[in-house]
Amino acid sequence: MKRSVIWLAMIVILSAGAVWIFGQRWIGERVFDNAVAQRVGVDRTAELPDGLHVFVCGSGSPMPDANRAGPCIAVLAGRDGYIFDVGSGSDRKLGAMGFPMDRLQGTFLTHLHSDHFDGLGALMLQAWMAGGRDEPLPVYGPEGTDRLVDGLMQAYEIDRGYRIAHHGPEVARPTGFGGIATNIEENFTFERNGLSIRTLRVDHAPIDNAFAFRLDYEGRSVVISGDLKYSEEFARFAKGADVILHEALNPTMVGQLGETLAARGNTDGAKIMADIPDYHTSPEDAARVAQLAETKALVLYHLVPAPPARLIEPLFLGDANKYFDGQLKLAEDGMLISLPAQSQQVEIDQLL
Repeated sequence: MKRSVIWLAMIVILSAGAVWIFGQRWIGERVFDNAVAQRVGVDRTAELPDGLHVFVCGSGSPMPDANRAGPCIAVLAGRDGYIFDVGSGSDRKLGAMGFPMDRLQGTFLTHLHSDHFDGLGALMLQAWMAGGRDEPLPVYGPEGTDRLVDGLMQAYEIDRGYRIAHHGPEVARPTGFGGIATNIEENFTFERNGLSIRTLRVDHAPIDNAFAFRLDYEGRSVVISGDLKYSEEFARFAKGADVILHEALNPTMVGQLGETLAARGNTDGAKIMADIPDYHTSPEDAARVAQLAETKALVLYHLVPAPPARLIEPLFLGDANKYFDGQLKLAEDGMLISLPAQSQQVEIDQLL
């Protein structure tokens, strides 16, 4: 009798284990099937109202960060998409957020520091293949953008041949590969389907040509700072904007990093930490700019150093809240800022 009970218990345990193993697989299959049905080939932006919709595809900096891609802001203006700077890893964030690559009309570079364009090659590839392009992606940026785009196209030329050979010219359209560059100058303007994009040359010396961008569409406006020092001229450029996306560097935190590097014998790293505060903007100064501009919301991005936990965010912000009366946020990858047309609303959501 005792032996029978033992055998019965073993059978029950083994059966339960089998049910658990195969049940897990069944559950996994159902979850995967549902994810495919809901996401693959579906335009996840189709329900967004007319207006400006800002996708934070990269809120980080050159400092290592597993959660943040390099600086990248994408915008939907009505049905048309635009991308401003393409930091490393940002193309994957765009894909995860459901940004419609097939509606991408152009990419704009604020300046030619590598952390602002080191994802451009990958983006051009995604625009070509995922976007189904049959003509190169327009890339607008400071003097030298043409050389940058030409170099990336040369670097990707071997890969281009492989993809055309594998998928065929009907899918990998040979004429859609790469980018076509336009070097922009001060007072550059771009207009398409009701969207106006204007530039302001900003101080990011020793960079000769660095630009901020202002987008106006259907009564709504967004300003993207790129990299710059504190600037009242920039505040005037951003006057009345609904949202300013402004870079931010905390000099105290950067200074502590530099002191630690120096104490551990890394004199090069310490020198870099000592150099970078003088051509960026502190959170407090970005808040002063937003107050002068009378903007509704200030979103700090391109964070140096990006707070690794929410507990550290107040330390990064310092006294910024004292200088700005509006909505103040630290950007996170996956953030969506929506400005419905002819409205006063500023809606902020998190997609990732």
